[in-house]
Amino acid sequence: MAGPAIRAWEIAGALAVDHEARLLTTSSLCELSSTSFEVHQGTRQAVKELESWADVLVVQGAVMGGHHVLRSTDKVVVVDLYDPFHLEQLELFREKDAAERWASVSSATAQLNAQLTRGDFFLCASAKQRHFWLGQLAAVGRLNPRTYDEDETLTSLIDVAPFGLPAQAPTHTEAVLKGVVPGIGLDDEVILWGGGIYNWFDPLTLIRAVDLLRRRRPAVRLFFLGLAHPNPQVPSMRMANEARRLAHELGLVGSHVFFNEGWVPYDRRQSYLLESDLGVSTHLDHLETAFSFRTRILDYIWAALPVVTTGGDALADLVSREGLGLAVPPGDTAALEEALFLLLSDHALGSSCRDHSSALRPALAWTEALRPLLDFCRRPRRAPDLAEPGVVSPQRRPRSIPPALWPGWGRDAHNAVAYVRAGDPRRLAAKVGSRLGRAFPVDR
Repeated sequence: MAGPAIRAWEIAGALAVDHEARLLTTSSLCELSSTSFEVHQGTRQAVKELESWADVLVVQGAVMGGHHVLRSTDKVVVVDLYDPFHLEQLELFREKDAAERWASVSSATAQLNAQLTRGDFFLCASAKQRHFWLGQLAAVGRLNPRTYDEDETLTSLIDVAPFGLPAQAPTHTEAVLKGVVPGIGLDDEVILWGGGIYNWFDPLTLIRAVDLLRRRRPAVRLFFLGLAHPNPQVPSMRMANEARRLAHELGLVGSHVFFNEGWVPYDRRQSYLLESDLGVSTHLDHLETAFSFRTRILDYIWAALPVVTTGGDALADLVSREGLGLAVPPGDTAALEEALFLLLSDHALGSSCRDHSSALRPALAWTEALRPLLDFCRRPRRAPDLAEPGVVSPQRRPRSIPPALWPGWGRDAHNAVAYVRAGDPRRLAAKVGSRLGRAFPVDR
């Protein structure tokens, strides 16, 4: 499972302690089951039945956009905003043409704005994220006299519920890396990249740093835990291809850099963590980084792995503040190589990082991270500005959420450019009117 699915799974488990909880998955590939909550496939009928059954609905991602019953429900709705995916779209579609990129970002923003307009309570991953979302909530009219007069801090509207850690320490259940992967010996020093390679990450600086480091630490081995996303609908990432190409160009593949072509199951990742010597996360210096929450770093803390990360996000600040490892400037190969060298060679420093991670672990457990949600669900209520009709101006409410604007939007965007260039605005206006009628139907 990737981050959003892990979070949904853990939320369901935490809620099931005091409530009857059911988890809806939009993936047809999910084969997981739980003894504490039911897992349902996200068919339209299942969504309708679960909406009717539930008192509180917790939604994340774009699921609301695909189901009218979720958009029109009068139940209490909690929106999980831990992933600002409209910022991801800016990087994910960077290589696409302008029309497709604009459409993707606009669609994601429309999805989120509709959820921000409808939600009764919101969760985000960090204080920095909360400031960001308060701005977007203000833009859709949710910072108003009703919400402000109920709570001048607006914590009752949006609170911080970060990604968490399992309550139990990880256990080693099988040999997976050292002495198992060809080229990685029992005494080698493994640096773990604990997740996928997405376009907003920077594996290239890391690979160059390892190329330098191997001259001082010949036993160093960099292992990328996953290349193929568990969701087959997620396309292959440009940065993953570039990382593989660079490692081949430097002659490191199979000797100092290793790529796991698949995806490690959630319940098997602990053995990879416990056989590693360092955990690493490097990313680029841009907006997505500023408001991200790198969940793989939490796995490193869970396994008491010393961490090397790029500075600039909330978890990099935590790593530096709590003595969990070292943060380096983005894109600085020399600084990254030196940080890796220090944590591999200075055993006292590495031991200190491990001790600090172990001490911090209880405070980061899921039950603590999700406390705002658990407290809310004990006394759920509609948001004060949504409890009475007409409090929020209907003009501010998106009437429908376009899943991807509309089928064929990429082709239409190209046609629109052609009509404008050809000096045919009437034809463009007719097409726009027709398409908007499909993308934003009147809800019934």
